[in-house]
Amino acid sequence: MTAYEMAAMRRAIAISAQGLGSTSPNPPVGCVILDSDGRTVGEGYHVRKGEPHAEVNALTAAGKRATGGTAVVTLEPCNHYGRTPPCREALINANVARVLIAVMDPTSRGEGGAALLKRAGVEVEHGFLEDEALLVLGPWRASLQGDRPFITWIYEADADGNPSPRPAQGIAFEEMNALRSSHDLVIDQKGVEEGRVGSHGNDVFRIPRRPLDGNAAELVRTLSETGARSVLLSGVIDELSPITSAGVVDQVIAYLPRTPHSWLPETDSAHIVAVPNGYRLTEVTRRAAYVRLVGHRTR
Repeated sequence: MTAYEMAAMRRAIAISAQGLGSTSPNPPVGCVILDSDGRTVGEGYHVRKGEPHAEVNALTAAGKRATGGTAVVTLEPCNHYGRTPPCREALINANVARVLIAVMDPTSRGEGGAALLKRAGVEVEHGFLEDEALLVLGPWRASLQGDRPFITWIYEADADGNPSPRPAQGIAFEEMNALRSSHDLVIDQKGVEEGRVGSHGNDVFRIPRRPLDGNAAELVRTLSETGARSVLLSGVIDELSPITSAGVVDQVIAYLPRTPHSWLPETDSAHIVAVPNGYRLTEVTRRAAYVRLVGHRTR
């Protein structure tokens, strides 16, 4: 991969994130078209289910300049007719010479888009910056592999690091709004009481109208029935405590309030659980009034 192809893939990854929360159950994908001299001539991302995919949007922007060029795309182009024609067909019709793919599509039907592109004489390479592309595509792929939504739990911790029962409202508005808008389904205490969880893109995801009680497996199955690929649990929700206490949440985001520089916790330090056991700490960031901790479940 050349330097400009690497830059194009990172650009495709960056713009793909603009589809988070609105493409479900489709993946959020980005695409950049380079002409035969390596110049960017078009880019696009998948906005929402039922609308053109990333490759089509990028090819529309590029027009005839895509001829003999390279399509740099975060996910393997689709190969089947659904609400939209297959993207591999659009790439072939545009006469691109080469396609660079970050992540292969586990939902491909038949041979897959990459195989059909190769059969048409297009040079195809895959696996480029895959780990970086999975920063956006990871929850979608994990949902497919686990046959359930990717679950994130965000909460404010008390001074000792334990999840606070108060709603997660002290977090900066912009940050909380960004998290809510990037998930298919958002559940807070109000959402549980009303029996609904949120609307993004073309879909409204609802919790089935039955009591939210039972064990973690039953509750996860209830969330799966909504059809959402990603779920955000906001705050401490009594009805969903079996999920948050059973270690089935995929990602935790904890906001720990700043403490004095010399301070004795009220509880035994061995029990501080800002990021619970069973999760690998992947990010620690200082905010104005908090330290933001992110943990991912160890599988």
